[in-house]
Amino acid sequence: MEPDLFTAAAEERQEKDPASTPLAVRMRPRTLDEVVGQQHLLRPGSPLRRLVGESGGGPAGPSSVILWGPPGIGKTTLAYVVSQATQKRFVELSAITAGVKEVRAVIDGARRSSGAYGRDTVLFLDEIHRFSKAQQDSLLPAVENRWVTLIAATTENPYFSVISPLLSRSLLLTLEPLTDDDLRGLLRRALTDERGLGGAVTLPEDAEGHLLRIAGGDARRALTALEAGAGAALAKGEPAITLTTLEEAVDRAAVKYDRAGDQHYDVASALIKSIRGSDVDAALHYLARMIEAGEDPRFIARRLMISASEDIGLADPTALQTAVAAAQAVALIGFPEAALTLGHATVALALAPKSNAVTRAIGDALADVRAGLAGPVPSHLRDGHYKGAEKLGHAQGYLYPHDLPGGIAAQQYAPDKIHGKRYYEPTRYGAEARYADVVERVRARLRGEAPPPPPRPSQPAGPGASGAPPSSDETPPSDGPAAAES
Repeated sequence: MEPDLFTAAAEERQEKDPASTPLAVRMRPRTLDEVVGQQHLLRPGSPLRRLVGESGGGPAGPSSVILWGPPGIGKTTLAYVVSQATQKRFVELSAITAGVKEVRAVIDGARRSSGAYGRDTVLFLDEIHRFSKAQQDSLLPAVENRWVTLIAATTENPYFSVISPLLSRSLLLTLEPLTDDDLRGLLRRALTDERGLGGAVTLPEDAEGHLLRIAGGDARRALTALEAGAGAALAKGEPAITLTTLEEAVDRAAVKYDRAGDQHYDVASALIKSIRGSDVDAALHYLARMIEAGEDPRFIARRLMISASEDIGLADPTALQTAVAAAQAVALIGFPEAALTLGHATVALALAPKSNAVTRAIGDALADVRAGLAGPVPSHLRDGHYKGAEKLGHAQGYLYPHDLPGGIAAQQYAPDKIHGKRYYEPTRYGAEARYADVVERVRARLRGEAPPPPPRPSQPAGPGASGAPPSSDETPPSDGPAAAES
């Protein structure tokens, strides 16, 4: 392996003075079996195992690979393991500092090494998304002819940041986020391993939970915070990294929040009730608590979508669109940027006019169906397209609304058992005021009656019509509790 970031000199210094090397570097796995997480990429015969020569491929050589995933989940670690385990020549470049000149130098060296010594070259290129199209083009001949086997790492979507010809010549390997169990095992290994802290301190359960929260699935961040906490504890002469010491060391308070217990549901409930009550500041506070505690952003997004339908409804038909868009964005970008998207949606929902008229309407309709108030479909509404339907009287006497003035036919649609029953009672809040006017006129037409006159233009549209929540002297509609999500 040629000199690079993993040089023999650095390793020698690490052996003499471990503290000179960050804990995250010291704890890098030496073999693929020590790698935490990513087991879907480490099965026998996988591209990475073939790169380190663990399985023979006969005439099929190892493929170039592009490693895609967020920071701190093992891209550089996997390259480091390959550099340690492979008998091939290993060269590392960073797209931040390297350019076409450096790439060509590596390629020329690879061709000389292959021709003179029969030794293949593995090129690790970190942050390939920072390379321009021309710089990425310079890699194509070497990858296509296998003068080098490329391991490229990126945090950006390769379909947007890597040129198509290079993608087609490589295997795209997607790294999955590390779980709490993955990080817990890594932290405990670092506490006891001689390469790590060698048992100098212990980590109580509450401090360990805090480390997992602030790590956010990032192994490097978890080990960096552990090292800071250990240093602070040793400086105090303490045998354990207490929660207080850890908070002081990383300058980040532990949020009292259990993602699997009461706090999870209490804070989520408080978020929804604050949005329902139009208290935007309280809603943002609870959102921040959930984010800081490491709550799954998808869970938060789901709660916001439910709130948009349950508590806002047709008072602001765009609320659900905003919540759904936020959920889609969260799934694409993840934390930390997803905090902005969730904040955007929370503010919009908290300040939207509120109505639970649809919530009550579907609830009442469901209650009647469950109580047996269903009854047969009126014969004139039944399917009349199949042979024999006419003899059964199906679809006979049905009035086609599009053939009538106004597009409304005075005929019965509901089963006899609930004919005339009203489920939807719209409010006069926000945009729902328009539905309140329309539904009365439509119901009258369906009964064959003259519709009531439309409201005068000067008539107010109701509280929150402008998009603001009702003022304090306006009585909001009653609403049901938000459903807790398990």
